[in-house]
Amino acid sequence: MALTSIQQHKRMTETPIPRLVASLAIPTTVSQLITVVYNTADTYFVSHIDTSASAAVGVAFALQSIIQAFGFGISMGCSSLVSRRLGEKKDKEAEEYAASAVFAAIIMGFVLLISGLSTLKPLLRLLGATETILPYAAAYTRIILIGAPIMCTSFVLNNILKAEGEANLSMIGLCTGGLLNVALDPLFINVFGLGIAGAAIATVLSQTVSLIILLVIFRSGRSIIKLRAKAVSRRFSTYWQLVKLGFPTICRQGMGSVASALLNRGAAFWGGDFADEAVAAVTIANKIYMFVRSMMIGIGQGFQPVAGYNFGARIYSRVKKAFWFSVLVGTLISTAASVAIGLNTHAIMHWFRDDPKVVEIGALALTFACSVMPLMAYSTFVNQLYQCLGYSVCASILASCRQGIFFIPIILILPRLIGLAGVQMAQPAADLLTFVVSVPFQIVFFAKVLKKPDGDQQLGISN
Repeated sequence: MALTSIQQHKRMTETPIPRLVASLAIPTTVSQLITVVYNTADTYFVSHIDTSASAAVGVAFALQSIIQAFGFGISMGCSSLVSRRLGEKKDKEAEEYAASAVFAAIIMGFVLLISGLSTLKPLLRLLGATETILPYAAAYTRIILIGAPIMCTSFVLNNILKAEGEANLSMIGLCTGGLLNVALDPLFINVFGLGIAGAAIATVLSQTVSLIILLVIFRSGRSIIKLRAKAVSRRFSTYWQLVKLGFPTICRQGMGSVASALLNRGAAFWGGDFADEAVAAVTIANKIYMFVRSMMIGIGQGFQPVAGYNFGARIYSRVKKAFWFSVLVGTLISTAASVAIGLNTHAIMHWFRDDPKVVEIGALALTFACSVMPLMAYSTFVNQLYQCLGYSVCASILASCRQGIFFIPIILILPRLIGLAGVQMAQPAADLLTFVVSVPFQIVFFAKVLKKPDGDQQLGISN
């Protein structure tokens, strides 16, 4: 039975922080991991076709990051607004933002579909496809682009449920789609003989099933937010707020696309005679790294509605407690993951692709990644804290550090000094610098924004 808005408000502002964050973070983390499963499953099954096909998934991921940038951006802007409006007991405003975000996501999905298909091959070359990788990448991304409106809409619906504290409901659709994708990949690739296109078809079909399930959840009345066409705003200011607060995510995901393209191009160039092997290796290594990072993002997404609700209700002590509890749990998990992966780098790479050069290059990339993995939780949650409470400028700066402000100079300079190893350690080096920068941001935020007693009107840092 669904909770009423009043019951949910009481739950979010009175339940002990460890229990509340855990109850939200577990399903959001599972949802994040399922999202990674979509692409990791494709990487695994496609890697068994040949090395160029494996590398093509990495190139395609750069294009998918563009779709995710806008889909996640709108959805995270919506999530921030919805959770804080519910915390302030302004349910009608929350519903207006939710309905408007769904509308915006659908429109954006079709814009990405049309623009992507009309510039596909030049775009894929720009994203790092070699001539041997290009045919595979084009076959895969052409179908992925068709699913762009579905993907963007699903992101928004998922984050609306998370924002209102119903992370378990959002997990249902994602888990179903993820499991279906794993089942359909070998069927379409091997049994039906569709090759890499089969992996893309499996992904889009799975995402469609997830979207249908999410729509059924909203139509069944199990969510606090009611999606109504008449609630879609006609005011520019509504969409500006969605984009403004989602801009840190657009930066993070958009920079992710740029970073992926530069990584692919760097691997291809510095890989020399083993260009395709190098691209395949960094693609697989990044999927493993992203698997751990997705756990941190998932924990953070469980923390964000708690912070949003309580900030809206002016219970600042609970915002701080939720942050530090999330940092503790996230750091323990990422440290354990770094040890487990660091001890099995060659075995993990070999599981994806039985190519000695791919294994060699990828194993070293994973080793570099493991060295900074324990720092990942803190920097992720500092960024998410700023974003979910509406401090979009600072959040955008932090979001741009990891794969933009720091990564781009490193990937352009370091390989010139030490060759392919510079490509392999570029992202871990950027993550280390992002952690260093996050420390003063967190200290200032706590001192300026969360210093007042519970119940006081908050001024603090400019939004």
